[in-house]
Amino acid sequence: MPLDVLTMGRVGIDLYPLQSNVGLDKVTSFGKFLGGSPTNVAVATARYGRSSAVITRTGPDPLGVYVRDELERLGVSSRYVSDVEGLKTPLVLCEIFPPDNFPLYFYRDPVAPDLMISADELDEDAIKSANIFWTTVTGLTREPSRSAHHHALAVRARAEHTILDLDYRAELWESTTDATEQVQKALEKSTVAIGNREECEIAVGETDPDRAADALLERGVSIAVVKRGPKGVMAKTASERIEVEPFAVDVVNGLGAGDAFGGALCHGLLSGWDLEKILRFANAAGAIVAGRLECSTAMPFEEEVLTALEVHHV
Repeated sequence: MPLDVLTMGRVGIDLYPLQSNVGLDKVTSFGKFLGGSPTNVAVATARYGRSSAVITRTGPDPLGVYVRDELERLGVSSRYVSDVEGLKTPLVLCEIFPPDNFPLYFYRDPVAPDLMISADELDEDAIKSANIFWTTVTGLTREPSRSAHHHALAVRARAEHTILDLDYRAELWESTTDATEQVQKALEKSTVAIGNREECEIAVGETDPDRAADALLERGVSIAVVKRGPKGVMAKTASERIEVEPFAVDVVNGLGAGDAFGGALCHGLLSGWDLEKILRFANAAGAIVAGRLECSTAMPFEEEVLTALEVHHV
């Protein structure tokens, strides 16, 4: 049976402070959680009863064991997770200053194992047959992961629901010029693109949501989703434009909201919902996670999202 959702790319251990409005130099305790954007999306889709797996790599260390165990516990297959000798499973720390300041600190030196994914280890049949294939631009930052991601996208041959998350992290790239070049190459092989205004600027040189969406469509995607932060989200296809207002929430930690949005969007696409219903559902899922500390284990179940939508009369 083909997977509902197969994601590829970053994984790590999130060490998030258990105190808000405190700098890391003053934090006294942390929570340990599974993390990494495509990994979180795989977990989010599993919450909706979807079969999912993630293609990634870890270090041959206790934290790598934790990644596999936690994936399986959360309903995500770890069959495509492999070790890289000599490297360590990455750590990610953050600071929490609600409602909109959450600095991230990546510990991925000298290189993260997930950037050592190579094309020759990919299960091409699984990539071709997955109902949704999800990648993020972090996987394009360096070789051999860069070539592996382009190869995986080429294997998909622009099949429906080949999704590129424009998850741009400046600190992981050599230059914005390099990022733009690689993202544009990946867009040529994708059918859905998702990003905020800043990420759209890297991808297509536009920050205005309508112009950015149009530019993404011109690159050949069939659905362009532009996240507008406190102004909600907008999506365009060749025939429609949908704009959804923000979903109010008391923010605890906004770092997982985008991944929750992505997982919910996958669920909506697989359910055959219309675009407006998908965006409203995904907006609510993102808001729920923004109201929680962690990312992966904060992902909501469908009933939670539907209840939130009903309570807010959305």
